[in-house]
Amino acid sequence: MKNEVSISALGLRSSLGLLRSSEPVGLAPLPSLPQSLLEEAADYLVVHRDFKACLETCQKGFESLGSSLQAEDFEDGYDLKCFLCVVGIQALAEMDRWREVLSWLLQYYQVPEHLPPKILELCILLYSKVQEPQAILEVASNWLRDPANRDLPEYGAIFELHLFRVLLPLHCWTDAEDMAGFCPEEEQRLAASQAIYTARKQQQEGTKEPNPQKEIQGGTLYRKLLTLWKLLRWLLESVVDHLLSLPFKKTFLIALILCLLMVRFDPACPSSLPFYYKLAHIFYRVRGTIFAPCYLSSYDS
Repeated sequence: MKNEVSISALGLRSSLGLLRSSEPVGLAPLPSLPQSLLEEAADYLVVHRDFKACLETCQKGFESLGSSLQAEDFEDGYDLKCFLCVVGIQALAEMDRWREVLSWLLQYYQVPEHLPPKILELCILLYSKVQEPQAILEVASNWLRDPANRDLPEYGAIFELHLFRVLLPLHCWTDAEDMAGFCPEEEQRLAASQAIYTARKQQQEGTKEPNPQKEIQGGTLYRKLLTLWKLLRWLLESVVDHLLSLPFKKTFLIALILCLLMVRFDPACPSSLPFYYKLAHIFYRVRGTIFAPCYLSSYDS
């Protein structure tokens, strides 16, 4: 966008054909004050990169046009006022003041419907590039609805730009269909209707599809839970293996201590002796069951 406007400013400078101070006087008529200010603003923009001075010079150029706001035409058919707007828009964009473009333009074009097609096209491209198409929505729609603009040769190009850069990205289906009815050519209306139908269908299909972000998050949570479960299982198996690896006497001693702590038997109490007798009997039986195969195997050998 910035390069496009800069190129326009450079082309403007070459098309003016203004005299330099070093050139002989008399080869061409002296430029008017608005033309001189336009040349100065282009120098500030392209050569000096002084955007604030460029904008101030453009404003002086508008003031020099007079209360009628009419400028004489050039040989190439461009309006001096339009060139001042192009340079001013570029200066605002370079200063990151693109939000002020419309209000700045409406100071010199009181109603949006009076904006030149080239200026409106530049605004649509600017707000589309900064991803703020809603800022130009109302202005461009009013311009396209104005019957005085429908006979302009640039109307079809402005409509297509407004359709694909503003209406469809904002999902303004009704406005887009209404604007398509204003197209003078049948082929352009059919193409616009097809584009609107395709964009709406894609938008509806996109809302029905599951959200891939949610699926990714759900899969991540499942993997985390699975990893946690594997870790807990490994810890449990490690504890069991450790307990099984302990000698039988130590295991029995641990069980006895836990039993004493939980049941709180008093070893000096006579009523506790039957319990210890039974526990010792169980110990000997278990010990005989475990170590008997070892004795038999050693005896056979």
